[in-house]
Amino acid sequence: MLFLMNDRVLQLDDDADLGVAPGRFDAISTAYAVKLGQELFSEQPMLHREAQERARRLALLIRAKAPEVNAALFVAPAVGCRPDQVITRFASLSLEVMASLYSRDRAEGGLTPVQADNEVWRRLAA
Repeated sequence: MLFLMNDRVLQLDDDADLGVAPGRFDAISTAYAVKLGQELFSEQPMLHREAQERARRLALLIRAKAPEVNAALFVAPAVGCRPDQVITRFASLSLEVMASLYSRDRAEGGLTPVQADNEVWRRLAA
């Protein structure tokens, strides 16, 4: 399974990757998973590039709480900002779009933030 985290496509195997028993996170709400992501990105705004294992675990948690989501955007204005300042967006992308993003992410030069924004997040439009 593929998951777009900002401008990086992560490959997720399945929920077993969390390394815990099934149902372990049932008590965690989706809002809590989002807050956790905001806290992680406030500490390390390039988490998806610099700490891919942590980003992958966050993606798995988001998928566990919202199975329809396969893309997440976390934008921190600065290192050490308040977690509530981290902008978040979520999307459900088609298999074709994810496959295209994945192949570009793995190609020489990789998927750029501008390409991901143009195709998915559209923050720079207007």
